[in-house]
Amino acid sequence: MGNIRFSTEGKTAFYLSFALGTLILISFLLTGSEFFLTIGFYYVLAAAVINTIVFFYELVFFISNVTDNKPHGNAAILILLNIPISIVYFLAVINCTF
Repeated sequence: MGNIRFSTEGKTAFYLSFALGTLILISFLLTGSEFFLTIGFYYVLAAAVINTIVFFYELVFFISNVTDNKPHGNAAILILLNIPISIVYFLAVINCTF
């Protein structure tokens, strides 16, 4: 089995979204500040829009390009991985605030 390849755009979107979300979550858990809670809320909204755009870009490229399009399909799946991660982060915030 070979190495799994991802498109640059999809991989970058995933890593940035994951890293910034994790940073905001850790900052909130350490401080308990409502500032990070507010920033996190707006970040989730922005990240959802951006990840949706990148996901559809990757999906359209995967479907429309018949030659060597596997990295774009892999990147689309990678971006979908942000959904369960955000749910786990949401549950961590809910458990911390109540």
